[in-house]
This record gives sequence, C-alpha cells and structure tokens, in this order.
Amino acid sequence: MKKVTLLGGTGSIGLQTIEVLKQHPEQFELYAFAFGAQVDKALPIIQEMKPKYIVTKDENIKEQVEKDITYDAKVSSGLEALRTISSLDEIDIVVNAILGSIGLQPTLDAIRAKKQIAFANKETLVTAGHLVMEEARKHNVELLPVDSEHAAIHQCLKGESKESIKRIILTGSGGSFRDRSRAELKGVTKSDALKHPNWSMGAKITIDSATMMNKGLEVIEAHWLFDVPYDQIDVILHKESVIHSMVEFNDQSVMAQLGTPDMRIPIQYALTYPGRSDYRMSQGLDLLSFGQLHFQEMSFERFPCLEMAYNVGKTGGSLPTVFNAANEEAVQLFLEDKITFLDIEEVIEKAVSNHETISKPDLDTIISLDQETRERVKAANG
Repeated sequence: MKKVTLLGGTGSIGLQTIEVLKQHPEQFELYAFAFGAQVDKALPIIQEMKPKYIVTKDENIKEQVEKDITYDAKVSSGLEALRTISSLDEIDIVVNAILGSIGLQPTLDAIRAKKQIAFANKETLVTAGHLVMEEARKHNVELLPVDSEHAAIHQCLKGESKESIKRIILTGSGGSFRDRSRAELKGVTKSDALKHPNWSMGAKITIDSATMMNKGLEVIEAHWLFDVPYDQIDVILHKESVIHSMVEFNDQSVMAQLGTPDMRIPIQYALTYPGRSDYRMSQGLDLLSFGQLHFQEMSFERFPCLEMAYNVGKTGGSLPTVFNAANEEAVQLFLEDKITFLDIEEVIEKAVSNHETISKPDLDTIISLDQETRERVKAANG
C-alpha cells in the first residue's frame, strides 16, 4: 500500500489522479491532500477518502474545511504546510499536480526526503531546472513525469543509454487554433481558446496549448529531465494525439509510445512504476478507427511562443524563470479579459527582452525574480 500526498488535488490532473487512486484502493491510500480554493470539488474527495492531512490555499478556506469535515484530520494552509506534507515520513509518493512555480519548493522538499515523485508541475523545471536536477541526482531520486509527452519518452528510454539518443521528438496537437492563420487569431475569444480538440485540461494549460507555450515549456522540461541538448529536441504537429512522443536513436531506430488521449494513463504509470496495473477507465487504442495518422512541421512563425521557449532555454540562467512567470500572468490577464489572445506573446516577449540574465541563480534569487516579474506584468497590464 503506497501512501500518497497529492498537491493540487482539485485541478485537472489532481481530479484525474483521484480517479486512478479510486480504481486501485488495494494499492494506494490518499494520505495528504492539498488544494487551492475549490471547496466544492475538494470536500466530496476529502469526505470519501479521508486524508489525514489537508492543506488549503489560505486561512479562510481552512476554516471552512474544518467546519464541514466529519472526521479528525490535521488541516493547515499556505506554502509551509505544502512543504510539510511533501516530506512526511509516512508517505511513499508525492503527486505534484500544482499549477505554476509555487510547486518548486515542495518538489525540492520531497526530493530531499527521498520520496517517489509523480511530476505534473512542469513550471518547476522551467523555473529552476538546474537546482531541481542537481538535488535529484544528489539524493538519487527519479522524477517520474506525468505529462503524456514526457511519460512517453520515459518509457521509450527504459533500458537505453543516454549516449544512444539521436533526438527526442515531442508531438503536439496544435491546440484550439491549430487550423487558423495568424491573421485569423485577431479577436478570438476566451471561450474559443478553451475548446481543446483532443484533451480535457484546465484553463491555463488549454490556453498554453493554443499559444504553443505548453509545448515550449515541455521542450525545456525535456531538456532537464532527460539531459538532452536543445538541438536534439524537435516538436512536430500531430493532430490525432495518438503518438504521445518518440525517441530516435543513433542507429536510426525510432521508438514511439502510443495510446488514447487520456491523462489518467500516464498518471497511473507514474503511480505504479516500475510495475503496471490493469486500466479500466476507458477503451484501449483502436488504430483501425483512425485509419491514418498525420504529421506536420511546427512553424515558429505561426507559433512564436515555441521559438521563444527554445531561445530562452538555450540562454538558461534566470531567463526561464522570467519567461514562465510572465506567461502565467499573461494567461491570467487573458482569462480575466484584460488583454487579447495575441497580447499574451507580446507580454512575454517584453518581459524576456527587458531582463538581464543571471547565469546561475540560487533559490532565493529565483523566488524573488518570479515575484518581481509577476508584479511588473500586472502593473503594466492592469
């Protein structure tokens, strides 16, 4: 029985993690549960699964939970509480499904406590990949990716040497506006942007998918997770989302991982690793129903956020921190109808252009830069 800490329990990945845990009650216990402010989603989970530790966004939410739960549990709030439940002696695995760079410090705490980590918080690696991977190597902890693309690569590389990798090929669906030209993006609405053709995801990731920022963040994440140079990471458009990613080896063999577009599959893989368990929540992949799979070149001209991600990643240092923070704030401004869809990339580009890169920022510098960038973006676009 694995005892699980789930961070970000009411987001898209968090809710799907709960579904996986429920499918295998003989294997997993939800021991600690953290969420933001969505009490209506959190309370039914808490009442059913009865985690011993509960962490909320703030004191007001904490008081509401304490009033409504019907069993004894330790309820707390804030970042320090998140860090505590990420390194409890009793737990075996931390599922980090928190959205944004707030997931950085809990991740580092879990690594230092030598916990197994199922990792859906790509912003942590984008923001501080050099620090996270250094700690992971130091404590001999393997980060198990939950993103479907990185889970695919992880499976393709099982038993392979790093030296044999010729390139990693990330696939992307193209997002909500994949069939629209740049000119046709003027005036698109929030409602339009949130209609992803293949995947069921939260609002922020869906917008990131539409700008192709999500794929850019995944490029940076792949660089850190698999220790592969950016020149050996390619992105191609694959509308069906059947091939989740591929690895080409130096003997010209290409290995791909295929499956239905169902995030619960890579979540379960990370939870059960190194083994596998039966999966009964959706139908398996039927290639005959697709008939054909399609692939296209990913255009930097069409998706400038993707090109920015490569450039930012290659520069490294503190620049990815600024890049990520500016994106998170820009997406939120768009969701609040304060800027247009095309303004998102302009906000990010301005923040990146105005930053003087620090080559090896420490944790305090990263946290400070992250906050400063957010404040500047909000002040300029409020």
